[in-house]
Amino acid sequence: MKLTGFTGISMPTDTSERWVIEGKALEDNLKELGYDVIHSNAKDVVEDQIAQIQSMVDEGVEFLVIAAIDNKSLGQVLAGAKDKGVTVIAYDRLILETPDVDYYASFNNYQVGVLQATHIVERLGLRDNAGPFNVELFSGDLGDNNSQYFFMGGLDTLESFIYDGTVQIPSGQTEQDPTSTAGWSGDVAMERMDGLIKDFYSDDVKLHAVLSPYDGISRGIVSALAANDYEPGSSDFPVVTGQDAEAASVKAIKDGTGQTETVFKDTRLLASTVTGMVKALVEGDQPEVNDLGTYDNGFKFVPSLLLDPVDVTAENYVEVIVESEYLTEEQIDAGEA
Repeated sequence: MKLTGFTGISMPTDTSERWVIEGKALEDNLKELGYDVIHSNAKDVVEDQIAQIQSMVDEGVEFLVIAAIDNKSLGQVLAGAKDKGVTVIAYDRLILETPDVDYYASFNNYQVGVLQATHIVERLGLRDNAGPFNVELFSGDLGDNNSQYFFMGGLDTLESFIYDGTVQIPSGQTEQDPTSTAGWSGDVAMERMDGLIKDFYSDDVKLHAVLSPYDGISRGIVSALAANDYEPGSSDFPVVTGQDAEAASVKAIKDGTGQTETVFKDTRLLASTVTGMVKALVEGDQPEVNDLGTYDNGFKFVPSLLLDPVDVTAENYVEVIVESEYLTEEQIDAGEA
């Protein structure tokens, strides 16, 4: 029987710009192809996401596109979906501990961490200066499989500088668990950064950079730094990285008032990529993939299609963000998409 493209889209939250933008882009793309679509947002509640996915399966969707809140929570509901012949595409966040994920679409998440750490290397001149430079590490939510790739890419890039003493981490927190940020929360990050400053820094021990995986976390870090007498925009304000090119963070990068870098993952391309996967399957073809051996979800290596992230600073934000029409200058100046 020819498939009709009936697709369920499950997004994890509405507190981050990217998930709102991507969910709508996916829905619009699929509807333009004439497919029926159910689009839900679980608003950070795992149980709600499971219930929403089950409802989609009950309504007869043929495809599920899921950005999981907790990547280990969906095994049972996906087993039921697979029993009904549903094809499952993990969207940006790999779903773990289930054999019932058919494809994974994301960006090269290890490279995200490499770009962030490389920004620190270049801004501090680590290749030319012996230091020592004091750096602290932040990682994302432990329930998001991408967190480990961001963290590994950053830590691997800084490793040689840590080993030779050019970079020091006064807190000693270099593992993912103690550096993690529950819910990718800026408030959680702000509290941890405040504690780190009070416990390990002083007038004689200054912080030079923070490896941060996501813009919302980065803004929390900047707030904590500002509350502890680090002046955003000053020459000695720490280098702070980020990810997702959220308008408020791009504004800070543009204005030189805190965060200095973000990694742009053009979510329109990801939405378009997944739309293409669904279209190929509807037409009886195999969707394009470019990685068969990296993303092990505990049951198998999930066939994956990975896109390239782009480093964004004050020097290139116009070319990358504005000229691509991802955000306008007005949206950046307002600090909201």
